[in-house]
Amino acid sequence: MEENNGMVAELISVGTEILLGNIVNTNAAYLSEQCARLGLSLYFQTVVGDNEERLTQALTQAISRSDIVILTGGLGPTKDDLTKEVTAKAAGRKLVEDPKARKVVADFFEARRIKQKDITENNWKQALVPEGATVLPNPNGTAPGLIVDCQGKQVILLPGPPGEMRPMFEKSVFPYLQKRSPGIIYSRMVKLCGIGESKAASMIGDLIEGQTNPTIATYARTGEVHLRVTAKAENEEQGKKLVKPMVRELKKRFGVHIFSTKEDGTLEEALVDILKERKYSLATAESCTGGLLTARLVNVSGVSEVLKQGYVTYSNKAKHRLLGIPKGLIKKYSPVSDRVAAEMAKGAAANAGADVAIAVTGIAGPHGGTEEKPVGTVFIACSVKGQVTVREYHFDGNREKIRESSVVCALTLLRECILPQIR
Repeated sequence: MEENNGMVAELISVGTEILLGNIVNTNAAYLSEQCARLGLSLYFQTVVGDNEERLTQALTQAISRSDIVILTGGLGPTKDDLTKEVTAKAAGRKLVEDPKARKVVADFFEARRIKQKDITENNWKQALVPEGATVLPNPNGTAPGLIVDCQGKQVILLPGPPGEMRPMFEKSVFPYLQKRSPGIIYSRMVKLCGIGESKAASMIGDLIEGQTNPTIATYARTGEVHLRVTAKAENEEQGKKLVKPMVRELKKRFGVHIFSTKEDGTLEEALVDILKERKYSLATAESCTGGLLTARLVNVSGVSEVLKQGYVTYSNKAKHRLLGIPKGLIKKYSPVSDRVAAEMAKGAAANAGADVAIAVTGIAGPHGGTEEKPVGTVFIACSVKGQVTVREYHFDGNREKIRESSVVCALTLLRECILPQIR
């Protein structure tokens, strides 16, 4: 049974487009993490369409059981934007025009050289706020955020677009809630590669079994395992002190399998850092992944210092023309083989003049598999200063999943080959 040791928060995401699956509800994921950081207990999340009756029902229920209710969406100028109106009714407040909010709307259209007489009346709806509400500025849009006292509970209204909601939350709402929260939840992420979730869990079984504060939770990602260490504390400094010994123990147990301890750290970022440290240049050669591997690497700022060339050699002709692989060798061993993968890596390194090269060839499906080489068979080769390592993999899932798994394993193998101590 969950214990409520602090303030209870609840999320309501407003928008028929979320219910229909037209957009992914990233706002709820973001706000859940922020509530955890603030030490708020979050027990319920609701998605409700643009319907006054159902939104009223959802808000009334949330107010009855939670201290803080955060709503996103439904603050725009159209008739189906009802969040503000429903909240005002629930709080027993009338809507009044806020001069600052009206000026924001006017300035928005003036900056776009739209005359005030040409602004449709519904746009001024965004300047209406429940009487007595705290108005939150929105430098990225026209709809302000609001904090409304409703039956002694705090109802926080935020715009739906993430580009407006997140900056508003970070600048205005987070500090407001931080002052009201009795404590915080502080966490650190430890990210692993080259090890499965079950093995990782078995290596920390004793820590999980005896955990109190902090706690450890494992999360499986494609080709990665993430461990989140979380502590309840009075403040961030105390949280850091509680978490630090556990993170130190995880580093001791997993060693070089840890590629990042940053919340937003990625495997490709870690790889680029290692390549820079060793002053290695890199080339890629891709068949079934069709450029996905190179795209992951190009996501990293500063990768131009190490990435010399990316080859997409989907056809046999391309493998021969761009990487110099003899036609007879491809015919003899087949394009999906350890031998061709090795030649792809060597050819990419030689043609690009790179110290390191990573190559991928496989059968992503749904067709093309055989009894000997079923769909999901992938060969990945890495060449480091002329020394070539080849691995055979068998992935499950659809075409997209197989290609994604291939990319992660290619990054992992590349890391393993340039960090020999992993072996």
